[in-house]
Amino acid sequence: MEQAVNDSGWRGSYEGWFDAAYASLLESGVDSVKILPLAKRLGLSRTSFYWFFKDREALLDALIARWRDTNTGNIVRQSEAYAETLVEAMLNVFDCWIDTVLFDARFEFAVRSWALQSPEIEAEVQRADAARMDALARMFLRFGHDAVTADVRARTTYLVQIGYISMQAREDVALRMKRIPHYISIFTGQDPQQRELDRFYARHGYRQE
Repeated sequence: MEQAVNDSGWRGSYEGWFDAAYASLLESGVDSVKILPLAKRLGLSRTSFYWFFKDREALLDALIARWRDTNTGNIVRQSEAYAETLVEAMLNVFDCWIDTVLFDARFEFAVRSWALQSPEIEAEVQRADAARMDALARMFLRFGHDAVTADVRARTTYLVQIGYISMQAREDVALRMKRIPHYISIFTGQDPQQRELDRFYARHGYRQE
């Protein structure tokens, strides 16, 4: 349902309500994601909400579904993407840490904060962590690592990034790009070739100085 209009006027749209909930979650946490404040934010009536969602829980479920598909889904997809070398495979995963369309770090922080007050969301986060690390471990297995080293390297790769997010660490793009070859060497045990880095930099519009 993209939009709804009746005799009393504009009711909004599914994406409009969803986007307002998403923005509120990121700005102020899950307690701010309530129907009346969202209606005021959108300049709509409270009853308009029910054209698109059964209740507040349905909206919260939609947020989690979007987070699951975007953040977990893209890490899994990137880890499975075609690559000729382990370095190239890792750089595919690193696309997630650069491209906010592939991985939304602010959304990740908001959901992890939400998990601190909800056992159900905590369980969702734990399942996501397990799925992401399992996908990364499979990537290492694909390139010849045994199960133990694949697991440890996957955990190291993933938990460093989650540490960045949890600490709300800030790096400008140039600094992060300069650090990436060293992270690749540590995580994979292999030094990246310049041609591999050049392809990675090019797809993110970065020019190496």
